[in-house]
Amino acid sequence: MNNACAVTPGREAARAPGSDVARRAAGFLHLAAAPTFAVMALVTGVLGGGADVMCSAAAASPFGGMVPMYLLMSAFHAAPWLKLIAVRRPK
Repeated sequence: MNNACAVTPGREAARAPGSDVARRAAGFLHLAAAPTFAVMALVTGVLGGGADVMCSAAAASPFGGMVPMYLLMSAFHAAPWLKLIAVRRPK
């Protein structure tokens, strides 16, 4: 057995060059989802969703289509933003 197998997971990443930058970038990556989906909903709503016209089920429900889906996805991914706001709010 070589020494690489004996190292506990995560310790070799701590020694890797640039791992601190990668760790900080990964820490903020979860904040990108909610604004991305909100922008996608805005663009789809303004420019129109071409896929909605092709789907026959889109007209069956007022909640059908891409804009409501993007808005829901944005709401579901808002938790990291809410946690960040809660942490930075003065008590």
